[in-house]
Amino acid sequence: MSAMYADSVVHLRAPFIVDRYGNQTTDRDWPNAVQTQFRGVNVQPDNSVESVGERTSVTTAWRLIGPKGRDFDVLRTDRLVYDGMTLEVDGEVARYRYAGRVHHVEIRMVRVSG
Repeated sequence: MSAMYADSVVHLRAPFIVDRYGNQTTDRDWPNAVQTQFRGVNVQPDNSVESVGERTSVTTAWRLIGPKGRDFDVLRTDRLVYDGMTLEVDGEVARYRYAGRVHHVEIRMVRVSG
């Protein structure tokens, strides 16, 4: 494995919560998320956004870059844990293609608030 792809993350996919009447809600059951470890990735800080209002806050994004030829089963509703931070997938997973195949994957993430 290249030193460039020496990071690992834990992928979290949570089922939907079912209410007491048996109806599926739109909320996720994060404590019961399925965990899968992804090794051999590169995680770097991405851009930061400052929000000014009653309280100024800065949100730093992160970017996961996968090695050439490797795709990941990640949805925009998933989370990833990296370096002790729980991160939400921010937007669609970018699958860069070359000659009809996935060349590499990039995933933008932001820290889960609260």
